[in-house]
Amino acid sequence: MNLARHSITQTNPVQIFNTQFDADCQIFTTVTPVGFAVYQAWPLKLLRKREFSGGTLAAAVPCHTSSLLFLLGGGRSPLYPPNKVILWDDSAGAEVAELEFREKVGGLACRRGWLAVALRRRVVVFEVHETVVRRGEYDTCDNPRGTVEGVLAMATGSYTTLLAIPGRQMGHVQLIQLPPCRPPEPLGPPLPVRLAKPPTSTVRHPVSIIAAHESPLTTLSVTSSGRLVATTSLRGTLVRIWETSNGKLMKEFRRGSDKAEIYGVAFRPDEKEVAVWSDKGTIHVFSLAPAGGSNRQSSLSPLAPFLPLPKYFDSQWSYAQYRIPAQAAHISLSSTSSVRSPATDLAADEKCVVGWIKIPSETEEPLQEYQLITLTYSGGWYRLSLPLKGPLADHSDLSGTLQDPSHRASPVPRQRTFSVSSISSAPEKGKGKEREKERRDGHDLILEEYRKYGRWDGWG
Repeated sequence: MNLARHSITQTNPVQIFNTQFDADCQIFTTVTPVGFAVYQAWPLKLLRKREFSGGTLAAAVPCHTSSLLFLLGGGRSPLYPPNKVILWDDSAGAEVAELEFREKVGGLACRRGWLAVALRRRVVVFEVHETVVRRGEYDTCDNPRGTVEGVLAMATGSYTTLLAIPGRQMGHVQLIQLPPCRPPEPLGPPLPVRLAKPPTSTVRHPVSIIAAHESPLTTLSVTSSGRLVATTSLRGTLVRIWETSNGKLMKEFRRGSDKAEIYGVAFRPDEKEVAVWSDKGTIHVFSLAPAGGSNRQSSLSPLAPFLPLPKYFDSQWSYAQYRIPAQAAHISLSSTSSVRSPATDLAADEKCVVGWIKIPSETEEPLQEYQLITLTYSGGWYRLSLPLKGPLADHSDLSGTLQDPSHRASPVPRQRTFSVSSISSAPEKGKGKEREKERRDGHDLILEEYRKYGRWDGWG
């Protein structure tokens, strides 16, 4: 028997440059130093991978679930110049076209047959079929944000037309109507029944500019139908929901009281809720119900019509949150070593992307439910379910703390699964009182499943 002492070397951390969902959150792409991979969003499954040896990528943007991807070069040794967009056919494993500009590409948005490229002060729109044709160019305000997601968004539903980009003035949103989006082509043999003709739209779009914020925009998100647009600004405290048909403010949500960088906003496909995530390491879920639904409000909000209270007390706060746990929690579960200090603020610095999926429900009613998939840039894959609207203790007092208006008991109790966030949580780099307030007054999203992606499936 060999009883010699063996040393255990630490596992190198996952390096993910970019990860993002397709328009329907059925797949997502991941870019690492060795290339890119395409995963099935749920159940998590590696579909295909592509490795490059001549350089690195900044992003691989999927066009729905087709084999067409838009590649951007980036990193210390870019595979492509930063002023080019490469159209890549992954089924053929080759480049099919390239678009070259005079400046660095700042972001992309795509749908079936169309591509929008964000530059420093303009957005260029292309029609993509057998050939790529330039269809328009629109001036914007200075957009220095250097993320590949960019500050622009497209409605991706069948026959939708909306493209939302920054306006010429700071904080404004420009609404552009493109030709209708084509429906997805059916797979297999031709259908015996003819497809329905596109609906004749009776809604006109007289509004082309929305004065959304006074500070620069950081994110733009639209529903697949193009009916609503969500905006966030550099302050990172408010999320505003606008109706695109008339430009009216539909909802205003408060993410928090301190400044933050909001990474993104995702609408639920049925347009009933919205998820928001930021550099604080917390995911917030808000209800879009007309009366506020289950969103939390200050106990002093009923006095707003009678007293000149600050707008802060009339704000709507998220009814559910989830804090991404520190990597130390995952390390303790996976029995791998780490050289990071336990006091390091990992959760607040970790970037993530969030998308909605629909899965079969464990209960009889409803048959399907919406859940959230969260992808972190350290290789974490989280499947989160929404909390049940159970009775909550009333925390209202004269100081104006938050309270939940929902007091409905759930007919079928949900069994809560094990969450690694209960093991350890990183100290927040902002105000610590905000976290305590969320724990005391809010509901937590339920961690249903946790896995790793990017290398643990054998890639790299």
